[in-house]
Amino acid sequence: MDLTAGFEAERPRLLRIAGRVLGDPSEAEDVVQQAWLRLHGTDADIDNLAGWLTTVTTRLCLDRMRARIPVPEAEIELPDTAADPADEVALAETVGVALQVVLDRLTPSERVAFVLHDSFGIDFPTIAEILGSTPVAARKLASRARSKVTQPAAQDHQPDWAVVDAFMAAARGGDFTRLMELLAPDVVVTSDAAAVTLGTPTRLVGRQEVAAFFNGSAQSALSVFVGDRPGAAWYDRGVAKVVFDFTLHDGLVRRIDFRAEPEVLALVGRRRHDLPH
Repeated sequence: MDLTAGFEAERPRLLRIAGRVLGDPSEAEDVVQQAWLRLHGTDADIDNLAGWLTTVTTRLCLDRMRARIPVPEAEIELPDTAADPADEVALAETVGVALQVVLDRLTPSERVAFVLHDSFGIDFPTIAEILGSTPVAARKLASRARSKVTQPAAQDHQPDWAVVDAFMAAARGGDFTRLMELLAPDVVVTSDAAAVTLGTPTRLVGRQEVAAFFNGSAQSALSVFVGDRPGAAWYDRGVAKVVFDFTLHDGLVRRIDFRAEPEVLALVGRRRHDLPH
């Protein structure tokens, strides 16, 4: 196995995971570099490199978040789990500690369960192995996190969500008249360099031009939070590729920025309408 090539192929995904969990692109870079050093120094026989790197990277993130707060709120009992090739970076007894909120109202374990499942589609048995818990416990952590983050954020931005949802529905449905109604006369669409390489327009100006571009398009776009703001993103195989970053004013779309740089994608989280809380 060519570990270097395998790691480089996984690096963008690892950066998105670490960036989303830690909320800091610089820290994410540092953690992913540490994961590379762990990989370079291990003698373990790795059957699933992507899974191994996900485990190591996430546990390094947990370790870093845990270090920010020296005293846990309370301890919970967790069952023993099977051995893992990344045991040398396990959080041992401290994995099962519920810590006070450190990022966006979440404990580290809640944040990991929420991010890995809701943003990256990782199943609960895998998350449980990373956290040293059970699938049921991991599911509960994600549910509790969702209730803390997603619902309040959606409520805080409800008027903006109404505009974004209406715009995306009109785009998918080819409702040109409705698009024109939702766009400000001087609306602008721009793209960062990474998005341009994926085929987005460099610049569009004016209600007519922007409405014509979106009319009948965005079929694969899904509702997302960009940080804590409403937006949309084009997904490919479950991974966000291009973010539609909306700027709204007085109920109208004033600007849409297509963004695809890794540090931006790290801020993206799916808005789920149908997940139980």
